[in-house]
Amino acid sequence: MSKILKMGFSPCPNDTFIFHALASGAVSIDPFSLDITLADVEELNSHARAGRMDICKVSVHAAAHIMKDYVLLRAGGAMGRGVGPLLLTGEHCTIGDLNGKKIAIPGRNTTANLLFSLMCREANIRVELVEMVFDQIMPAIADKKVDAGVVIHEGRFTYQASGLHKLADLGQWWEDYSGLPIPLGSIAIKRELGPETAAQVNAAIRKSLTLSYVDDEAAWPYIKQHAQEMDDSVIREHIKTFVTDYSMDVGTEGEQAVSRLLQAAARLDGIELPDLPIFIDI
Repeated sequence: MSKILKMGFSPCPNDTFIFHALASGAVSIDPFSLDITLADVEELNSHARAGRMDICKVSVHAAAHIMKDYVLLRAGGAMGRGVGPLLLTGEHCTIGDLNGKKIAIPGRNTTANLLFSLMCREANIRVELVEMVFDQIMPAIADKKVDAGVVIHEGRFTYQASGLHKLADLGQWWEDYSGLPIPLGSIAIKRELGPETAAQVNAAIRKSLTLSYVDDEAAWPYIKQHAQEMDDSVIREHIKTFVTDYSMDVGTEGEQAVSRLLQAAARLDGIELPDLPIFIDI
């Protein structure tokens, strides 16, 4: 009888593109079977922090809080240059103008909030954070329910159509600050499963991603199903932007980027990272 591995990733096109073959059974992880949950990034962060998932897509910010129990895979993550979250406003203003204002974020454990918090610290401003599901943030800015918002995913491509203004590109801010690509999310696996299983899952994710590259039309119905009302051109731009070479393997530079951001998260949140490997060794 096969052991069931609980796996979670988001319904966003980059994740469904990467994991389609695993979800469909075209790629298997013998002798395991997968119990897959698709959820918003902050919900996934909560699942991982509670230990409810064996394998889970997490924000790198959230990863700082689970490194004792989880190790990161080298494949399946979202990282790159020019891929970071955007800080949007309804009217033109400066960073200083946001002092004391209400700012929407897609969850306190997201990398987006980490980057925004680091920027606020550098700018010496304090704001009131308002947590929302990511797709509610742009409407909230437009309706003036908040003064600004940190937008992720397809918001990068669609905000201008909503009459919003880009105050800052938080990914570019990180790149200028660190000289490294921005690691948005990684795939975490429970350390207790052991290195052999972790390497097997990592290889399966690479195979799943490769199959989508080879025949993206096979994955398209699954991607489209979970992308809700997103326009086809936006879906394809989303995949092109957030599925990068780092999604196949983080590489040395990717390791450095994740390590640097984890350290920043630990300092900001007042926690200590365990003296354990961050990534599986393969």
